[in-house]
Amino acid sequence: MIVGLTGGIASGKSTAARLFAERGAAVVDADRLAREAVEPGTPALAAIVRRFGAGVLRPDGRLDRAALGRLVFRDAAARRDLEAIVHPEVRRRMQALIERFRAAGAPVIVLEVPLLFETGLDRAVDLTVVVYVDEAEQLRRLMARDGLDREEAEARLRAQLPMEEKRARADVVLVNRDGVEALARQIDALWTYAVRPNRTGQRKGNADAP
Repeated sequence: MIVGLTGGIASGKSTAARLFAERGAAVVDADRLAREAVEPGTPALAAIVRRFGAGVLRPDGRLDRAALGRLVFRDAAARRDLEAIVHPEVRRRMQALIERFRAAGAPVIVLEVPLLFETGLDRAVDLTVVVYVDEAEQLRRLMARDGLDREEAEARLRAQLPMEEKRARADVVLVNRDGVEALARQIDALWTYAVRPNRTGQRKGNADAP
């Protein structure tokens, strides 16, 4: 079974992915693959420099993600150009990992993908799971986590589907407002009733997790 795990920025996707891994799932982290895709010497990094200039590089030749973010989160066309460079490479790496996990007999594979719906990857999984917090809490967490001012944080939120739309499109919603233990209980319920090993990939319909 393949589970597509997503949510808004700063909603707690990585925490949820870790909890799934603790229960035996193989996790594919799209953010990690995106970082690997733009390491020095990669075709993707070269393409980024051609499009955005050498100002998006740090002195050591690595991508300056903060500098690039300041460019693309305020410019939808620039963001689309970046996605056209990075997303195909991420998909290639993701498919390779899925095949490796399947060959190893992994019963459940979780794809942790921030832009699951935006990129159409929701159509390639058996179950979509959204980690949900309301937008006010999401904004507060993002500002605190990344040291952003309100304007910068709001620009990053606008670059993704609104949280309420993701919630409406999900098969299962995990509400992450009461801490890790509460989130873990919801994942335990989901694991038991929907994605535990040897269950079929049948969708369960849109509902909040118990």
